[in-house]
Amino acid sequence: MSFQTIQTDIADNVMTLTLNRPEKLNAFNDTMMAEMITALDQADADDNVRAIVVTGAGRGFCAGADLDDAAAFSVAEVDPKSTDAASWSNPQNRDSGGMLALRLFQCLKPVIAAVNGPSVGIGSTMQLPMDIRLASTNAKFGFVFARRGIVPEAASSWFLSRAVGMSKALEWCFSGRVFGADEALEAGLIRSIHAPEDLLPAAYEIAKDIVQNAAPVSVAMTRQMLWQMAGAPHPMMAHQIDSRAVAARNAQADASEGVASFFEKRNAEFPDRVSTDMPGFFPWWNEPPWA
Repeated sequence: MSFQTIQTDIADNVMTLTLNRPEKLNAFNDTMMAEMITALDQADADDNVRAIVVTGAGRGFCAGADLDDAAAFSVAEVDPKSTDAASWSNPQNRDSGGMLALRLFQCLKPVIAAVNGPSVGIGSTMQLPMDIRLASTNAKFGFVFARRGIVPEAASSWFLSRAVGMSKALEWCFSGRVFGADEALEAGLIRSIHAPEDLLPAAYEIAKDIVQNAAPVSVAMTRQMLWQMAGAPHPMMAHQIDSRAVAARNAQADASEGVASFFEKRNAEFPDRVSTDMPGFFPWWNEPPWA
Protein backbone atom coordinates (compact mmCIF):
# COMPACT_ATOMS: atom_id res chain seq x y z
CA MET A 1 0.00 0.00 0.00
CA SER A 2 1.24 3.48 -0.87
CA PHE A 3 1.27 6.09 1.92
CA GLN A 4 1.62 9.88 1.83
CA THR A 5 3.14 10.57 5.25
CA ILE A 6 4.78 7.31 6.33
CA GLN A 7 6.78 4.50 4.79
CA THR A 8 6.70 0.84 5.76
CA ASP A 9 9.22 -1.87 4.97
CA ILE A 10 9.28 -5.49 6.14
CA ALA A 11 12.53 -7.43 6.41
CA ASP A 12 13.58 -10.31 8.66
CA ASN A 13 10.10 -10.38 10.28
CA VAL A 14 10.38 -6.73 11.36
CA MET A 15 8.24 -3.90 10.03
CA THR A 16 10.02 -0.55 9.96
CA LEU A 17 7.44 2.24 10.15
CA THR A 18 9.09 5.54 9.18
CA LEU A 19 7.37 8.88 9.69
CA ASN A 20 8.07 10.39 6.31
CA ARG A 21 7.57 14.15 6.13
CA PRO A 22 11.22 15.15 6.54
CA GLU A 23 10.68 18.62 5.14
CA LYS A 24 8.32 19.21 8.09
CA LEU A 25 10.40 17.33 10.66
CA ASN A 26 7.69 14.67 10.31
CA ALA A 27 5.03 16.93 11.83
CA PHE A 28 1.85 15.06 12.69
CA ASN A 29 -1.52 15.52 11.00
CA ASP A 30 -4.70 13.50 10.59
CA THR A 31 -3.38 11.79 7.47
CA MET A 32 -0.36 10.53 9.39
CA MET A 33 -2.64 9.32 12.18
CA ALA A 34 -4.83 7.36 9.76
CA GLU A 35 -1.86 5.92 7.90
CA MET A 36 -0.07 4.83 11.08
CA ILE A 37 -3.25 3.10 12.27
CA THR A 38 -3.55 1.35 8.90
CA ALA A 39 0.07 0.21 9.12
CA LEU A 40 -0.52 -1.17 12.62
CA ASP A 41 -3.61 -2.99 11.36
CA GLN A 42 -1.51 -4.52 8.59
CA ALA A 43 1.24 -5.54 11.01
CA ASP A 44 -1.21 -7.22 13.38
CA ALA A 45 -2.80 -9.17 10.52
CA ASP A 46 0.53 -10.31 9.02
CA ASP A 47 2.15 -13.30 10.75
CA ASN A 48 5.37 -12.46 8.89
CA VAL A 49 5.62 -9.33 11.07
CA ARG A 50 6.90 -10.26 14.51
CA ALA A 51 8.01 -6.79 15.71
CA ILE A 52 7.68 -3.13 14.68
CA VAL A 53 10.35 -0.41 14.75
CA VAL A 54 9.11 3.19 14.51
CA THR A 55 11.49 5.98 13.49
CA GLY A 56 11.57 9.25 11.55
CA ALA A 57 12.95 10.24 8.16
CA GLY A 58 15.61 12.94 8.04
CA ARG A 59 16.85 14.69 11.14
CA GLY A 60 13.65 14.59 13.20
CA PHE A 61 11.42 11.98 14.78
CA CYS A 62 8.27 14.12 14.97
CA ALA A 63 8.15 17.87 15.63
CA GLY A 64 4.61 17.72 17.01
CA ALA A 65 1.36 18.71 15.36
CA ASP A 66 1.67 20.45 12.01
CA LEU A 67 0.96 24.07 12.93
CA ASP A 68 0.42 24.91 9.26
CA ASP A 69 -2.31 22.33 8.89
CA ALA A 70 -5.62 23.34 10.44
CA ALA A 71 -6.83 19.75 10.10
CA ALA A 72 -4.11 18.67 12.53
CA PHE A 73 -6.13 20.18 15.36
CA SER A 74 -9.20 18.20 16.30
CA VAL A 75 -12.09 20.39 17.42
CA ALA A 76 -14.89 18.60 19.21
CA GLU A 77 -18.36 19.02 17.79
CA VAL A 78 -19.94 18.69 21.23
CA ASP A 79 -19.98 21.01 24.23
CA PRO A 80 -16.99 20.17 26.48
CA LYS A 81 -19.43 20.27 29.41
CA SER A 82 -21.20 17.22 28.03
CA THR A 83 -20.87 14.06 30.13
CA ASP A 84 -22.32 11.82 27.42
CA ALA A 85 -19.81 8.98 27.01
CA ALA A 86 -21.06 8.18 23.52
CA SER A 87 -20.26 11.71 22.37
CA TRP A 88 -16.67 11.48 23.60
CA SER A 89 -16.29 8.04 22.02
CA ASN A 90 -17.24 9.51 18.64
CA PRO A 91 -14.07 9.87 16.51
CA GLN A 92 -15.21 13.36 15.45
CA ASN A 93 -14.80 14.51 19.06
CA ARG A 94 -11.60 12.65 19.99
CA ASP A 95 -8.10 13.98 19.68
CA SER A 96 -6.24 12.32 16.82
CA GLY A 97 -3.16 11.62 18.93
CA GLY A 98 -5.33 9.70 21.36
CA MET A 99 -6.79 7.56 18.62
CA LEU A 100 -3.26 6.62 17.55
CA ALA A 101 -2.15 6.02 21.15
CA LEU A 102 -5.05 3.66 21.83
CA ARG A 103 -4.35 1.75 18.61
CA LEU A 104 -0.74 1.36 19.71
CA PHE A 105 -2.00 0.22 23.11
CA GLN A 106 -4.05 -2.52 21.41
CA CYS A 107 -1.23 -3.70 19.14
CA LEU A 108 -0.41 -7.42 19.15
CA LYS A 109 3.21 -6.99 18.06
CA PRO A 110 5.99 -5.42 20.16
CA VAL A 111 6.68 -1.81 19.17
CA ILE A 112 10.16 -0.31 19.47
CA ALA A 113 10.69 3.44 19.11
CA ALA A 114 13.99 4.54 17.57
CA VAL A 115 13.91 8.27 18.32
CA ASN A 116 16.39 9.78 15.90
CA GLY A 117 15.89 13.51 16.56
CA PRO A 118 13.49 16.14 17.93
CA SER A 119 10.21 14.68 19.21
CA VAL A 120 7.94 17.16 20.96
CA GLY A 121 4.21 17.29 21.66
CA ILE A 122 2.58 14.36 19.90
CA GLY A 123 6.10 13.35 18.87
CA SER A 124 6.75 12.52 22.53
CA THR A 125 3.29 11.34 23.56
CA MET A 126 2.94 8.86 20.67
CA GLN A 127 6.00 7.04 22.03
CA LEU A 128 4.42 6.30 25.41
CA PRO A 129 2.28 3.30 24.29
CA MET A 130 5.33 1.88 22.50
CA ASP A 131 7.06 -0.87 24.44
CA ILE A 132 10.76 -0.06 24.23
CA ARG A 133 12.21 3.37 23.45
CA LEU A 134 15.74 4.06 22.26
CA ALA A 135 17.14 7.48 21.36
CA SER A 136 20.04 8.93 19.46
CA THR A 137 22.30 11.59 20.90
CA ASN A 138 20.37 14.03 18.67
CA ALA A 139 17.00 13.26 20.27
CA LYS A 140 14.99 15.91 22.09
CA PHE A 141 11.76 15.46 24.01
CA GLY A 142 9.11 17.87 25.22
CA PHE A 143 5.61 17.76 26.65
CA VAL A 144 5.14 21.36 25.57
CA PHE A 145 1.36 21.71 25.85
CA ALA A 146 1.17 24.21 28.71
CA ARG A 147 3.45 26.53 26.73
CA ARG A 148 0.89 26.46 23.91
CA GLY A 149 -2.06 27.10 26.22
CA ILE A 150 -3.43 23.57 25.90
CA VAL A 151 -3.09 20.33 27.87
CA PRO A 152 -1.45 16.92 27.25
CA GLU A 153 -3.21 14.70 24.72
CA ALA A 154 -2.87 11.20 23.24
CA ALA A 155 -3.97 9.63 26.56
CA SER A 156 -0.61 10.74 27.98
CA SER A 157 -2.30 11.60 31.28
CA TRP A 158 -2.56 7.80 31.67
CA PHE A 159 0.71 6.71 30.06
CA LEU A 160 3.32 9.27 31.13
CA SER A 161 3.21 8.83 34.91
CA ARG A 162 3.35 5.06 34.44
CA ALA A 163 6.55 5.46 32.45
CA VAL A 164 8.44 7.95 34.65
CA GLY A 165 6.42 8.43 37.85
CA MET A 166 4.00 11.18 38.80
CA SER A 167 6.49 13.80 40.00
CA LYS A 168 8.64 13.75 36.86
CA ALA A 169 5.57 13.60 34.61
CA LEU A 170 4.10 16.67 36.29
CA GLU A 171 7.41 18.55 36.20
CA TRP A 172 7.78 18.00 32.47
CA CYS A 173 4.15 18.89 31.74
CA PHE A 174 4.03 21.93 34.04
CA SER A 175 7.17 23.45 32.55
CA GLY A 176 6.67 22.34 28.96
CA ARG A 177 10.42 22.55 28.49
CA VAL A 178 12.37 20.59 25.89
CA PHE A 179 15.03 18.23 27.26
CA GLY A 180 17.65 15.91 25.90
CA ALA A 181 18.24 12.19 25.78
CA ASP A 182 20.35 12.15 28.94
CA GLU A 183 17.47 13.42 31.06
CA ALA A 184 15.05 11.07 29.32
CA LEU A 185 17.34 8.14 30.13
CA GLU A 186 17.76 9.16 33.76
CA ALA A 187 13.98 9.33 34.20
CA GLY A 188 13.40 5.96 32.52
CA LEU A 189 11.57 7.35 29.50
CA ILE A 190 14.07 5.66 27.19
CA ARG A 191 16.10 2.48 27.47
CA SER A 192 19.40 3.64 25.98
CA ILE A 193 21.21 6.35 24.00
CA HIS A 194 23.10 5.66 20.78
CA ALA A 195 25.19 7.48 18.21
CA PRO A 196 22.92 8.36 15.27
CA GLU A 197 24.44 5.70 13.03
CA ASP A 198 24.00 3.05 15.72
CA LEU A 199 20.37 3.78 16.64
CA LEU A 200 18.51 1.62 14.11
CA PRO A 201 20.96 -1.29 14.39
CA ALA A 202 20.40 -1.27 18.17
CA ALA A 203 16.61 -1.26 17.68
CA TYR A 204 16.84 -4.09 15.17
CA GLU A 205 19.02 -6.10 17.55
CA ILE A 206 16.26 -5.98 20.17
CA ALA A 207 13.66 -6.90 17.55
CA LYS A 208 15.85 -9.75 16.29
CA ASP A 209 16.10 -11.24 19.78
CA ILE A 210 12.29 -11.27 20.05
CA VAL A 211 11.80 -12.66 16.54
CA GLN A 212 14.30 -15.48 16.93
CA ASN A 213 13.51 -16.62 20.45
CA ALA A 214 9.93 -15.82 21.48
CA ALA A 215 6.60 -17.42 20.57
CA PRO A 216 4.49 -14.83 18.68
CA VAL A 217 1.23 -15.72 20.46
CA SER A 218 2.97 -15.55 23.83
CA VAL A 219 4.42 -12.15 22.94
CA ALA A 220 1.01 -10.85 21.85
CA MET A 221 -0.65 -12.15 25.01
CA THR A 222 2.13 -10.87 27.27
CA ARG A 223 2.01 -7.42 25.70
CA GLN A 224 -1.70 -7.12 26.36
CA MET A 225 -1.52 -8.71 29.81
CA LEU A 226 1.03 -6.18 31.03
CA TRP A 227 -0.56 -3.13 29.39
CA GLN A 228 -4.15 -4.00 30.31
CA MET A 229 -3.29 -4.94 33.89
CA ALA A 230 -1.38 -1.68 34.42
CA GLY A 231 -4.73 -0.14 35.30
CA ALA A 232 -6.29 -3.05 37.17
CA PRO A 233 -7.65 -2.08 40.61
CA HIS A 234 -6.48 -5.30 42.31
CA PRO A 235 -3.82 -7.96 41.57
CA MET A 236 -6.51 -10.65 41.72
CA MET A 237 -7.66 -9.48 38.29
CA ALA A 238 -4.16 -10.05 36.94
CA HIS A 239 -3.98 -13.40 38.73
CA GLN A 240 -7.18 -14.54 37.03
CA ILE A 241 -5.92 -13.56 33.59
CA ASP A 242 -2.50 -15.10 34.26
CA SER A 243 -4.17 -18.36 35.28
CA ARG A 244 -6.42 -18.46 32.22
CA ALA A 245 -3.55 -17.61 29.90
CA VAL A 246 -1.23 -20.25 31.38
CA ALA A 247 -3.94 -22.89 31.05
CA ALA A 248 -4.74 -21.88 27.48
CA ARG A 249 -1.12 -21.74 26.32
CA ASN A 250 -0.23 -25.05 27.99
CA ALA A 251 -2.90 -26.69 25.83
CA GLN A 252 -1.45 -25.27 22.60
CA ALA A 253 1.35 -26.56 20.40
CA ASP A 254 3.82 -23.82 21.32
CA ALA A 255 4.19 -25.09 24.88
CA SER A 256 5.16 -28.59 23.76
CA GLU A 257 7.65 -27.14 21.27
CA GLY A 258 9.10 -24.82 23.89
CA VAL A 259 9.79 -27.71 26.26
CA ALA A 260 11.09 -30.02 23.52
CA SER A 261 13.48 -27.41 22.14
CA PHE A 262 14.83 -26.76 25.64
CA PHE A 263 15.67 -30.41 26.28
CA GLU A 264 16.98 -30.90 22.74
CA LYS A 265 19.15 -27.78 23.06
CA ARG A 266 17.93 -26.22 19.81
CA ASN A 267 16.09 -23.11 18.72
CA ALA A 268 12.34 -23.43 19.00
CA GLU A 269 10.11 -23.44 15.92
CA PHE A 270 6.83 -22.22 17.39
CA PRO A 271 3.85 -23.28 15.23
CA ASP A 272 1.07 -21.12 16.69
CA ARG A 273 0.16 -17.91 14.84
CA VAL A 274 -1.31 -14.65 16.08
CA SER A 275 -3.78 -14.56 13.17
CA THR A 276 -5.36 -17.92 14.03
CA ASP A 277 -4.27 -19.21 17.44
CA MET A 278 -4.90 -16.58 20.08
CA PRO A 279 -6.58 -18.15 23.15
CA GLY A 280 -10.34 -18.34 22.92
CA PHE A 281 -10.96 -15.84 25.74
CA PHE A 282 -8.96 -13.10 24.00
CA PRO A 283 -9.70 -10.17 24.19
CA TRP A 284 -10.83 -10.66 27.77
CA TRP A 285 -11.28 -6.95 28.52
CA ASN A 286 -14.56 -6.99 26.61
CA GLU A 287 -16.14 -9.21 29.30
CA PRO A 288 -17.07 -8.50 32.96
CA PRO A 289 -15.55 -7.43 35.27
CA TRP A 290 -13.19 -5.67 32.86
CA ALA A 291 -15.83 -4.32 30.46
